Amino acid sequence: MQLSRRLSSLVLVFAAAVALTACTGQKVPAEKLIAEIQQTVTAASDEAKKYIPDQLMAVQTKLDDLKASFEKKDYPAVVTGAPPVLEAAQSLATDAAAKKDEVLKALNDKWTALAGSVPGYMTAIQNRIETLGKKSNKKAAAGIDLEAARSGVSDASSLWSKAQAAFAAGNMEEAVNTAQSVRAKVEAVAATLKLDLSAVKS
Repeated sequence: MQLSRRLSSLVLVFAAAVALTACTGQKVPAEKLIAEIQQTVTAASDEAKKYIPDQLMAVQTKLDDLKASFEKKDYPAVVTGAPPVLEAAQSLATDAAAKKDEVLKALNDKWTALAGSVPGYMTAIQNRIETLGKKSNKKAAAGIDLEAARSGVSDASSLWSKAQAAFAAGNMEEAVNTAQSVRAKVEAVAATLKLDLSAVKS
C-alpha cells in the first residue's frame, strides 16, 4: 500500500516536472512573439492612431492581455493566442494606409469644389461692392454697410491665400478647413449685399 502511494506520488511529481519543463520551454517563443507584435504595433501606431484608432486600440488591448498572461508565466496561452494578434497588428499599416487614401480623396474632392467656387464668389462680391458704391446706385445701397463688406472680402481674400498655401504644402485638411471658413465668410458678406451666390457661375 505504501509502495503504491509512493509510486503515485512519484508519478504526480514527474508529471508536474514534465508540465513545468514544457511550459518553461515556451517562454522564449512567447517572449519573441510579444516583442514582434509590439514592434509591429509601434511601427504602425502613428498612422493607425490618426486613421483607425479603434482598430489600434483593439490590437493594443489584446497585446496587453498577452503580456498579462506572460507575467503569470502562462506561456502556452501566449504562444496559442499570439498568432491572430500578430496578424491583426500586421494589418494595421495596410488598413491605415487604405483609410488615409480614402480620407485624402474626400478632402481632395472638397478642395476641388471649393477652389472652383470660392474665387468666383469673391469676384462677384467685389463687383457688387463696386456697383453699389457708384453714386447712381445710392438707393440700392441704402442700409448696406459697404465698408464692412469691403473689410469682410479683404479678410476672406487673405484667408484664401492661406488655404492655397496649405494646399501647395500638401496640408489637405488645413487647406479644406480654411477654404470652408472662407466660403462661410463670403456667404455672410454676400447676404449683407443681398447677392445671390447660387447665380454665380463657377
